[in-house]
Amino acid sequence: MIGPGVRVAVTGGSGFCGGYVARAAVARGADVVCLGRRPGPDGTRHLPWDAAGGPPDLRGADLILHLAAAVGDPAPERASRAVNVDGARRLLDAADGRPVVWVSSGSVYRPHDGTVTEDHPVDGQRSVYGRTKAAGERLAIEAGAVVLRPRAVYGRGDPHLLPRLRRAVRRGVIRLPGADTRLSLTAVENLADACLRACAWPAGPYNIADARPYPRNETIARVLPGVRVREIPVAVALAAAALRAPGVTRYAVEQLAYGLVLDIGRARAQGWEPARDLGDFLRGAEPVG
Repeated sequence: MIGPGVRVAVTGGSGFCGGYVARAAVARGADVVCLGRRPGPDGTRHLPWDAAGGPPDLRGADLILHLAAAVGDPAPERASRAVNVDGARRLLDAADGRPVVWVSSGSVYRPHDGTVTEDHPVDGQRSVYGRTKAAGERLAIEAGAVVLRPRAVYGRGDPHLLPRLRRAVRRGVIRLPGADTRLSLTAVENLADACLRACAWPAGPYNIADARPYPRNETIARVLPGVRVREIPVAVALAAAALRAPGVTRYAVEQLAYGLVLDIGRARAQGWEPARDLGDFLRGAEPVG
C-alpha cells in the first residue's frame, strides 16, 4: 500500500489528473517524484522527462503511476503515438518489472451505446486519442501492469471537458448530437483514489467511473446553468466537426452521442468504491481522502 517510506514515481504530475494523484500520494505520506517536462504539485520532487524523448529515470522508485499522455483534440497521430505508444514502451522498459498502475481511457473501447465490461472489444476507435491509448495500454497489459480505464474525467481545474462544453455554447444554446442517453463520468478524486489502491490489485484492466451513470441532457443543463439544450442529428454534428466549427470536434461528438456506460464491478470486487459524484463537484464539496 502507498504510505510513509514508499517512493512513488508519477508521470504527468503537472497535469490535471496526475496532479491530483500526486497530491493524494503525498497526503498518504509517500515520497513522490513527478516525472515530466514541468514540476508537479507542492510536496513533490521533479525529475525532467519528455515522454516523446528518452527513457525516464525511475531509480529508487517502488511503484510507478503512469498518467502522462498526449490528449489534444484533435491531435496529429504521429505526435500522439510518440507519447502514448513509444513513450509507454520506454517507461515499461525502465520500470524493469516493478509495479505499474497505468491510466488508460474508456476511449479504447469499440464504439458502443450501452454498458461495457472490461471484456468488451478494444478496437475500431474513431479518434487518434483512442487508437494510441489502446496501443499503449496493450503494451502495459502484456507487461503485467494494472490498467485503469476512466471516462470523461472532471473536477476542479479541469482543462478539457467543461471548457470544451462552454466553448460549444452559442447564444445560450448548446447543440448535442443525437437523442438523450446515459453515460459514465469519472470524478478526478475517484480516479486518484483508484490509482493509489490499484497497486494491490491483480494485473489487468479495470473500469473506473462514478457509482452511477448520468442522463446526458440533464447533466449538461446542471453544469451549464441557464444554457438550453437542443438535440441535432449526429450526422449534422459530425459534418460541423469536419468543417472545424468552433468548439466541435469528432472526438467530442462521439463522447456525447454514444451512451457508453462503464461497468465498475471488477474494481468494486477489489474493495474500491467511488466516493464522489457530480453533485459533490457542483456543490463545491471538499475532496474525499
